[in-house]
Amino acid sequence: MAERRLITGFSNPAVKYLRSLRDKKHRKAAGKFLAEGLRLLTDARESGRLPEMLVMATGRDPHPLLDALESEVLATGGEVLEMAPDLLAKVTGKDNPQAVAGVFAEFNTSLAAIDRNSAKIWLVAQALRDPGNLGTILRTGDAVGAGGLILIDDCADPFSVEAVRASMGAVFTQRIALAKWQEFLPWLRSGPGQLIAASLREAVDYRGAPYAGPCFIMVGNESRGLPEDYELACDLRVTMPMKGRADSLNAAIAGAVLAYEVLAALE
Repeated sequence: MAERRLITGFSNPAVKYLRSLRDKKHRKAAGKFLAEGLRLLTDARESGRLPEMLVMATGRDPHPLLDALESEVLATGGEVLEMAPDLLAKVTGKDNPQAVAGVFAEFNTSLAAIDRNSAKIWLVAQALRDPGNLGTILRTGDAVGAGGLILIDDCADPFSVEAVRASMGAVFTQRIALAKWQEFLPWLRSGPGQLIAASLREAVDYRGAPYAGPCFIMVGNESRGLPEDYELACDLRVTMPMKGRADSLNAAIAGAVLAYEVLAALE
């Protein structure tokens, strides 16, 4: 079985490769992404996904979960690197990085890989630009037992370091699909599925609305919301009361509120 390898210099090709994965262009070219932190990597392992490369900081505190992770990575032919914390900070882009990071192969993100009947709830985001919001929606999906997240049109990269970090491990538990609206709508209409969105157009109160599974909850861009024709294509449009001066909720928060209401209705 292979052994861990010590990396000592900033100019080492492994450091350059790992740093390149912070850039979307290089991630897409390599088909790989970075995840940081023992909790997140342990969630991945428990979800059946192991990193192809495990990177650990020298001087880290010992931990049985990290030992188990290293053993499994090496047993499956993966690579284990060890480097000083300042080198790891260069890799992750954080001044105080966690003691471990991993390189994973990107997942199959085609609509064809989605089994809509495997869950009662699915989340859909259109033109969502903030990786923090994207990660939050993934966490919401995990919390409500959703099948996954379908990203429509030009969304933030779900495999960016920021989105993966914000997902708190949900990137490994939720199916992720990427599609254009022109692909998604015919796919949705080819089988069962209720498409809903928060809206002011002929909308009903989100509490007690006639939800039906599998239910696809769609949120729009943070500043522009959903295009009108996207809203009109929905099977159900719901509205949430706004008691203060704000005229809308954050996209990820609105998705969470709706998801829990749908969960309660379908259980």
